[in-house]
Amino acid sequence: MSGVSSYKTFSLTEDQRLAWLRLIRSENIGPALFRDLLNHAGSAERALEMLPELSKRGGKKSYRLCPVEDAVAELEAHKRFGARLVALGEADYPPRLKHIDGPPPLLSVKGGEVPAASRMVAIVGARNASLSGRKLAGNFARDLGAHGFAIASGLARGIDAAAHEAALQTGTLAVFAGGLNVLYPPEHGRLLAAMLDAGGAAISEMPLGWKPRGRDFPRRNRLISGVSLAVVVIEAAKASGSLHTARFALEQNRDIYAVPGSPLDPRSEGANALIRQGATLARSADDVLEGLAGRVEPDLPLFRGVTEPPGERSAASHEPDDRLRSKIIEALGPAPVELDELIRFVESDARSVNVILLELELAGRLERHAGQKVSLLMGTS
Repeated sequence: MSGVSSYKTFSLTEDQRLAWLRLIRSENIGPALFRDLLNHAGSAERALEMLPELSKRGGKKSYRLCPVEDAVAELEAHKRFGARLVALGEADYPPRLKHIDGPPPLLSVKGGEVPAASRMVAIVGARNASLSGRKLAGNFARDLGAHGFAIASGLARGIDAAAHEAALQTGTLAVFAGGLNVLYPPEHGRLLAAMLDAGGAAISEMPLGWKPRGRDFPRRNRLISGVSLAVVVIEAAKASGSLHTARFALEQNRDIYAVPGSPLDPRSEGANALIRQGATLARSADDVLEGLAGRVEPDLPLFRGVTEPPGERSAASHEPDDRLRSKIIEALGPAPVELDELIRFVESDARSVNVILLELELAGRLERHAGQKVSLLMGTS
């Protein structure tokens, strides 16, 4: 099987980067819809032109595009902050991240080339970690680093911080839940500076200045597992965010390792549960190295990414009619249905159906679910 490095890369022009930024910052546009729009329209610039009409056909009277001046200001803010916006498909985009479900079209990146490291392992765990847990995190990070693995984590207190500190000299990546200029927790400014000075890096999919909310941390956790070959969990409580990272790792076909702890310590309840559920028990970095020795490249899904070579413009010419649009809206309801089933039911081609789903999603009337399922949001039919 070919490795992740076999996929072709490209570089956006500055005009294209501005259009990509405007598109992902426009109303109701998430990573998956961004990809579908770009592949439908042929370019971000053309997709921006089509958005108001697509949304109108989906039932929304007005649509808010990201203003040019807002996108220009964000690009300039990145330059002042010493950061850059890296596009999905460019050479320094994390190679494994582009294989997850809904990879960020643009990543804010500050620091060295760690995001594009060929081998990376995530170490996550309790914020209120014990001294023993912190020591274990440091040992795992140092030993993995000595064997050429960079370490990814969330720059949180406890296990995350211990892993970052131990990996300073061998490469470490911090993944932010908010904007890169919104440090959380704020007392980790010195640690982040040390990471960047040593050639490490920080990434985020959120705009500069974005203050993280509770729901932003699970989104962040999918990136931590997404950049990595494997996830090591140390001292995770029953409802820990680290278990979210492990769940994302499972969905992304990454290896999951859990360090066992005392059954009397609530901080180990989640990690112990992972072992019972099939995660590999890890006593030291040797267990991780042994597990990864025959699996340097995970079995990644087909990359359904986007490409926009310089100067290339293609416009979508195929537009479905109102009769098919009405038939799809009538067929949908609050219960998720498989996309293939919907296509068969309306007796149309996949492209026409997908265009109408784009319209409904832009209008805020459609919800997408795992397993290629869609539903109509309640009260929007």
